Formats: sequence, C-alpha cells, structure tokens
Amino acid sequence: MSTKAVKKESLFNRALNVVEVVGNRLPDPVTIFLALCVLVIIASYIIGSKGVSVVHPGTGETIQVVNLLTKEQLQILLGSIVSNFQGFAPLGLVLVTMIGAGVCDKSGLMTATIKASTSKIPKSKVTIVVMTIGMLANIASDAGTILFPPLAALVYLGVGRHPLIGLFSGYAAVCLGFAANIMISVNDILAASFTVPAAQMIDPSFEANATMNLIFMIVSTFILIGLATIITEKVIAPRFGKYEGDAKLDVDGSLSDAEKKGLKQAGISVLIYIAVIVMLSIVGESPFLADPETGDLLSNKAPLMKGMVPIIALAFFIPGLVFGRATGKIKKDKDVVKLMSGAMSDMGGYIILAFAASQFLQLFTNSNLGLIIAVKGGDFLKTAGIQGPLLLIGFILLACCINLFIGSASAKWAILAPIFVPMFMLVGYNPALTQMAYRIGDCITNPLSPLFPYFPIILAFTRKYDEEAGMGTVIANMIPFSLAFLVVWTLLLIVFMVFNIPLGPGILPSYTI
Repeated sequence: MSTKAVKKESLFNRALNVVEVVGNRLPDPVTIFLALCVLVIIASYIIGSKGVSVVHPGTGETIQVVNLLTKEQLQILLGSIVSNFQGFAPLGLVLVTMIGAGVCDKSGLMTATIKASTSKIPKSKVTIVVMTIGMLANIASDAGTILFPPLAALVYLGVGRHPLIGLFSGYAAVCLGFAANIMISVNDILAASFTVPAAQMIDPSFEANATMNLIFMIVSTFILIGLATIITEKVIAPRFGKYEGDAKLDVDGSLSDAEKKGLKQAGISVLIYIAVIVMLSIVGESPFLADPETGDLLSNKAPLMKGMVPIIALAFFIPGLVFGRATGKIKKDKDVVKLMSGAMSDMGGYIILAFAASQFLQLFTNSNLGLIIAVKGGDFLKTAGIQGPLLLIGFILLACCINLFIGSASAKWAILAPIFVPMFMLVGYNPALTQMAYRIGDCITNPLSPLFPYFPIILAFTRKYDEEAGMGTVIANMIPFSLAFLVVWTLLLIVFMVFNIPLGPGILPSYTI
C-alpha cells in the first residue's frame, strides 16, 4: 500500500484501505481491459440472443444488442484495432499536451517556478489554492484534466508534502467540479444544445441558453472548494506519511542568476503569447479564433475551443523554450527534440494502457450495451412513480450509475434529455433544473470509473510516485470526494428547488407550461 496508517484509524479509513488493497491485488489495468473486451463479446452474444432492444428516445430508432461473436463483427474487430487506437480521443490530447508540458518540465521551468513560488505559499494554504485553481481549470476542458493533477502533485512535493495528496486532490477538483465554475465554458453550451430541443418537445416556445445554470454553478464553486479542502486535509492527507520516493524537488527557494533571468524572460513570453491570443480573439469583424458563422468565442465550432489543446500546449512550450535558452539547457534545435522525446518516453506506460482501453471502449460502444443500460435505467425511473426531491435524487443517482459505463457527457445527455426533460416539465420543473441534476450525477463518478478516458493517465502519474500503486489506490482516495460531493451538491440543488431560487439569470427551478 502507498498509504501509511494513522495511530487510530476510523472505520471509514479502514474501509478505504480494504478498497485499496483489494483493488491493487487485481491484475494490471492493461490485463483488466483486455479481459473486459472478452467479457463484452460474451455478454453481447448472450444478451443479443435474447433479443433485448430499446427505442432510442431521441430518434425513435430501435436499438438492439449487437452480437460481437458473429463472423462479420469479428472481421470488423480485426480490421479496426489500429483505428480504435488512433481514434481514442484522449490519446492525441494527452500526447499533444505533454509535448508542450514536457519541454516546460524538462527545461527546468516547472521546477524553477515551483521553487520560486512555493516558499511564499504557507503549507496550510496549499490545498485551498490547489482546489480553487482545479475547480476553475475545467474552463480549459480536457487540457485542464490532463495537466492540472500532475502539476498539483509537484506543488505538494515542492512544499514538502506527499505528491499523491496533490495528485488526487487535483484530480478530484477538475473531474468532480466539471459542472461548477464562475464562467461559461463549452461544456455549458454542449449541455444546452441537447436540453433546449428536448424541452421544445413539450413547449415549442421554450427558450434558454448556456447561462441557464450559471448562478447555481457559481454558488457551487465556492461551496465545493471548501468541501474539497476539508476532505483533502481531514481524510486524504492523513492516509499518507512522509514521501520517500525517488522524485525529489529542491524547494529551498534559491535560484541561480540564470534561473532568475530565465523566469523573467519566460514570464514575458507568456504575457506576449496571451496578448496574441486575445488579439486573435477580438480583432477584426471576424476574429481568427471566433466561430466563422456566429462570431462566438465559446461556440464548439470556434477555433478557440477546437484548438484549446494545442493553444495550451504552446502556452507551456514557448516559455519552456525561452527558459531553456536563457539557462543554457537549450542551445540548438536538437536539444528541443531531445526534451520532447524525454517527455514522450515518460508516457510509454500510458500509451500501452490507452491501447487496451481503446479496444474495450470501442467494443462496448459497438455492442450497444451502454445505450441499452441508459434507456432501461431511464424507463425504470420514469415508471417508478417518484415525485419531488426524491425524483431529483433518483435521477442524479441514475446519472451516476450510467456514467460508470458511458464516459461521454454529451452522449449520455443525448439519450437522457428526451426522456427526463419533458418528464420533469410535466411535473412542474424547469429544464434547467433537470440539466443541472444530470450534470451533478455525471460528475460524481468521473474519478471512480476506470472507463473514464483520463483515468489511465492519472494511474500512470500515480505510479510515478508509487510503483506498487494500482487502480485500488486511485479509487480508494477518490471515494471520499465522490461521496461528499454527492451529498452536499444534491442537497444544494434541492434547496434551490424547494425555495425556487434562480438557477441562472431569470431561470427559476419551477416551470409552468
């Protein structure tokens, strides 16, 4: 185990230790994903032979389980193994991001920045700073999920605390807080794009936009930052002793003259880069980074949103390059390539894991098992006859469960919105309330599910600091966050619903058709 027991362990902490031990005794995650591939193929044969099917609530199409053991499907599998791996969305995002972050790290900029900053941050304030930044990092969407947890680990290492506390708290902040922020992101736009058409099935005059949950999101942000800070310090941190691993960071705060010069030049390069991005976002009748059709910067068609990953990668690459030049670490182009190659070599374990995960996720998608689980679950809740807050709680729990099987938030909402938005409207609740309930449930089990696209990269970074760690280590340290967020966030939404507090500008939880 990577954790060290405190003198008097609580029952809950002992339960977490059991989860960690049992989880880490499982086979390697690569082996587990390959075994799951076999399991899905067998399950598709058994369930498919029984003729199980559902009607897609959005399209009206009949969805049946696809038997993956047929000659045709096995031929498709054989011919798609490479494309499954190539099409695994997180793989490209992670590798492109790590090219930039790798140069920033290998050039010494990250270490120098932490050395210069951590000495100014009291240890008692590190967690709340990490949680605040992490909760807001979802504005960068996938890039924030990839980059922030390992950076948080370095910050904790920099102040002399166990880096896994930072890694896990950072991971919890960006994943669990994906539906909490103080500003609108592309995630809000995507959610609204499914909610509004579903609502118009009942009320054609219904209109709303991406701000429909903004007030609730802002309130949630501050409450969840405090909650996550408490969970980190009272539950997670006590599970870890002094870090004695190989990863070391000189944190005495002393910097050489070359490092000071490099930090200054790197800082200037960041400001220039930000200025260029801002100019490309606002200058001209049709700004380069805005949606060509609408001029909206937050549209999912806007180059700013579509290019967020390379934009952030460059935000790390450029100052890393400048710092390396200033300190003499980079003298020629071959040095830059060497740094990028070093960063990629560190990702070898993740790439192998991504290969196995991509095959399973594609097989699971092809079988239609995920779709059928979602629709069957929705039908059960719809016919259960539950009303009021209990209906809201049931829907949140349903979203939590479905999220364990289907990672894409938009894919799940495309299925659930046509079922639950009209259903909640008919009992007097605004589509904005239904959307927020779904988004809460969709966040809660993100860090717990091995099927979550970014789980493998967190596992890879966990093993950087503890070679014996496994899925059990990650899951055991995420359970306290998920349980606490589930209870507090659900209660907060119920308070908004009962007292009819606006969820967004002019958007009340109640709704009259």
